[in-house]
Amino acid sequence: MPAPQDLIYGRNPVYEALQAGETIDELLVAEGVQAAGRLGQALALARRAGIPVRHVPRAALDRAVAGHGSGSHQGVVARTPGFAYQDLADILAVAIRRQEPPFVLALDAVQDVHNLGSLVRTAEAVGVHGVVLADRESAGVSPAVRKASAGAVAHLPVARADLATALDDLRARGVAVVGLDVAGDVDVYDADLGGPLAVVVGGEARGLRQAVARRCDRLVALPMHGHVGSLNAAVAGSVVLYEALRQRRRPIP
Repeated sequence: MPAPQDLIYGRNPVYEALQAGETIDELLVAEGVQAAGRLGQALALARRAGIPVRHVPRAALDRAVAGHGSGSHQGVVARTPGFAYQDLADILAVAIRRQEPPFVLALDAVQDVHNLGSLVRTAEAVGVHGVVLADRESAGVSPAVRKASAGAVAHLPVARADLATALDDLRARGVAVVGLDVAGDVDVYDADLGGPLAVVVGGEARGLRQAVARRCDRLVALPMHGHVGSLNAAVAGSVVLYEALRQRRRPIP
């Protein structure tokens, strides 16, 4: 179901939302801003879609995005009915449509909006079919997450669900569930990530919850050769996603 009225701000996020055909009520554009580059492209898409464009003082945009996280609005804000979450079935339907083995990113209580946005951006870049967010203790898709994802969230389905139940469902469908954990007993580069796959990344505070870790077919860890013991969720998750992409691109014998 859609969330209450929401905002999209920043030139790339607004452009990507328009390009993806998301429902947008109106665009607010700063008075005097030059309609070139990405902004010009966004305004052209809005005109073709019949979306109202209103020019307002820049201070009005500053007030509109206040409290929605860090990041500049870059002179444009879109008002929307709110982000519409989809279901796990919608994610799997993307894999069927592309005739590819399922490739899913599951996030267990990732609360930092910048980590969430970065992970969604990486997921879209590597061809993930969709993202599942834990329905408890997890950030949702907010204006700040849209900004941090550079608009990538507009291009892949995002579901919110009881994560343990969703992982059980994926396993029942033949999808291998691989959790990223500093205590994992398999090096990520030794793990088989090439087939139907769900990568699970834990939250910043405590990693994977026990109920989620139990659903994983295996736990993988990143090799660490320096003095720090771990990477943040966005960086670590991105490494695993790109290793999965590398393996999925192997020629079939």
